[in-house]
Amino acid sequence: MKTTIKDLDVSGKKVLVRVDYNVPMKDGVITDDTRIKESIPTLMYLLDHGAKLILMSHLGRPEGVDKKYSLAPVAKRLKDLLNVKVVMSKDVVGPDTQAKVQKLDKGILLLENLRFEKGEETNDPKFVNKLAKLGDIYVNDAFGTAHRKHASTYGVAEKLPNAIGFLMEKEVSSINRAFNHAERPFTAILGGAKVSDKLKIIYCLLERVDNIIIGGAMAYTFLKAKGYSVANSKVEDDMVQDAANILAIADDKKVKVYLPCDHIVTTKIDDYSNVEYIKTANIPEGYIGMDIGKKTIKQYSKVIKKSKTILWNGPMGMFEVDKFANGTKQICKAVAKSKGYSIVGGGDSASAVVKFGYKNKISHISTGGGASLKMFEGKELPALQVITDKN
Repeated sequence: MKTTIKDLDVSGKKVLVRVDYNVPMKDGVITDDTRIKESIPTLMYLLDHGAKLILMSHLGRPEGVDKKYSLAPVAKRLKDLLNVKVVMSKDVVGPDTQAKVQKLDKGILLLENLRFEKGEETNDPKFVNKLAKLGDIYVNDAFGTAHRKHASTYGVAEKLPNAIGFLMEKEVSSINRAFNHAERPFTAILGGAKVSDKLKIIYCLLERVDNIIIGGAMAYTFLKAKGYSVANSKVEDDMVQDAANILAIADDKKVKVYLPCDHIVTTKIDDYSNVEYIKTANIPEGYIGMDIGKKTIKQYSKVIKKSKTILWNGPMGMFEVDKFANGTKQICKAVAKSKGYSIVGGGDSASAVVKFGYKNKISHISTGGGASLKMFEGKELPALQVITDKN
């Protein structure tokens, strides 16, 4: 067990909190503030116990200082949500931050985007030291970045008394529950574009689950491995043999792998005027598979209904486009209706659950796609590994 904020005396201390405010924005306006809201229990606990908060986050992938990636909109939204004073620094570890840290008596100071500094992603010792000098205690509540060995997620934790926040604790315990205490049948639902992105996870899951449901573009690589026609659908040709190996191992371990048996297709990926339903597993020449069909949805939903543990990562099709959204929507519905313990592993899957209105019917929706994938692979997260164990 890792040290949590409840194990530390934070009264009167300057607490450096690594949060994950890498939120989606459009024209400078936050379009989904879920990650901000998820951090609030930790922030309120620390404030209620007399801490002075210095928050650190990144936003996007800026190349140097870029106002487009400023955390200023986050500071405004945080102030509205918490109804407390939130001060925004003009830099990360520069003169403005130094001055505002000295003046910080109560409330919150939010540092500017960590990735405006080159030393963040390289875990540069000089940058680590500058960050560490800002606070007395370090708290990591940014599960979405826990798989990164960056200055703010790893280096600073080595320099200061440290702990994890409530969100990090919830994320880790939820995923550990599924992996170490899973009720059976245990079903994994995997979608998205590439088999290569999920290869390590699939091999790990073959040792743990009873069923693997596959959708999204990665399904066409598996279908090709089984000898089906996939026409112009997206296929990773260099992964076809790997897909065949996975199917063979699954058969040997008596893990049932489900693949699409019908499809929603189109002739051009950027032209949705010619959309058709193909009622067989074979896709005719000239067509591109874009979503799972109604027979597949029915089959997958039956498996999900019988499952007592469900792990889902990756959409069933291009759900951002209405004509190809039904597969993902119906899988959302099936998982939401299931009486089993369900985990949605961040990223597009989490976005889909929110989009289709099933957010409150999932046992746990992860805030970190990359971090949750690493945990699904059975790997320890660097940002968690560096946190002190409880005595």
